[in-house]
Amino acid sequence: MFKLICIIVCLSYLLFQSYAILDLGITGRKIIAGSGIGGMKETQEMIDFAGKHNITPEIEVIPLDYVNTAMERLAKGDVKYRVTGDEDVRFKILYCGICHSDLHCVKNEWGNSTYPILPGHELVGVVTEVGSKVQKYKVGDRVGVGCMVGACHTCESCENNLENHCPKMILTYNAVDYDGTKTYGGYSDHMVANERYIVRIPDNLPLDAAGPLLCAGITTYSPLRYFGLDKPGMKVGVVGLGGLGHVAVKFAKAFGAVVTVISTSPSKKQEAIEVLGADSFLVSSNPDEMQAAIGTLDGIIDTVSAVHALVPLLFLLKSHGKIIMVGAPDKPLELPVFPLIVGRKTIAGSGIGGMKETQEMIDFAGKHNIIPQIEVIPMDYVNTAMERLAKADVKYRFVLDVGNTLKAP
Repeated sequence: MFKLICIIVCLSYLLFQSYAILDLGITGRKIIAGSGIGGMKETQEMIDFAGKHNITPEIEVIPLDYVNTAMERLAKGDVKYRVTGDEDVRFKILYCGICHSDLHCVKNEWGNSTYPILPGHELVGVVTEVGSKVQKYKVGDRVGVGCMVGACHTCESCENNLENHCPKMILTYNAVDYDGTKTYGGYSDHMVANERYIVRIPDNLPLDAAGPLLCAGITTYSPLRYFGLDKPGMKVGVVGLGGLGHVAVKFAKAFGAVVTVISTSPSKKQEAIEVLGADSFLVSSNPDEMQAAIGTLDGIIDTVSAVHALVPLLFLLKSHGKIIMVGAPDKPLELPVFPLIVGRKTIAGSGIGGMKETQEMIDFAGKHNIIPQIEVIPMDYVNTAMERLAKADVKYRFVLDVGNTLKAP
């Protein structure tokens, strides 16, 4: 016997048509009932049960003088983010890019997702509030947040402006913040973050296209710089022409490199050369093209997030050449050692950069007019966008128009 129990807090009236009540009550002997709080004995029993099973609500602790603001936020259904601390910046999110990492996390393909998840680490907007100790930003500034919102600030990595390598780095979403609360990303209307993790957006960069630079931009800029592929005349390969790859081409060209795009899709050749400015294009499934390019590249930025062969790419390198992996396949790649030994070649990995380098990257992008190619979409299209992203059906980054299309609850 199934029971439907309606818990009614405040309702003016409840009206059913007579035939519906008869049908509901007779077929299967179902019941409509109401329930509120319990008696004191049951209340003590409940709290003891919660203690035994460690049932604790997720809360946001606030000072008494914040109560009016809390009431306003509660009325809007806005209870996700912490209050603005002394060193915090709060900003209204206007746009947020959709990264392939968002898709991995939503589907728990890396095995570390904790639900509920609110993705988004390519968010930009306008400052609405700053804490009393904030020095670099003011209300009205154009800012953004990338992949992280915290770190320990005492380890060697943090002291060297490499917060991204801190063992206690706090991700923008799907992580635990300093105060023990869950971090939430940019598929929302606002963000609160410590001043250290806020990036200033150059005035000449359009906000909608600036967001992807905070992930795709720094993910490709940083290895080009660190591994010495930022010198004029360097021969740089870029594997994959998607959200990461097309930005890698733009940065490498701005550094003065000679760029070769390596792709499984011959249809992308014209776009790579005529629109993005690549110097040459290799179809990785064409043995003649790959054979002709053996030993021609100083380095390769590999942006592919699917399982793929590495050995054909190693053959493209000169002696002492290097492949830097920035894509993150969800399954291990096969790596024979012998092709590494011949020519003393290197395979390395690289993620994002520290906050100092991230600001440097966005300023460089502003100076050289490096703007990702995007498709701006409304919030209610996000599920379709995820499906298209899984099929690589986007040129080259989806960006959510949060400011204009996120509906208030």
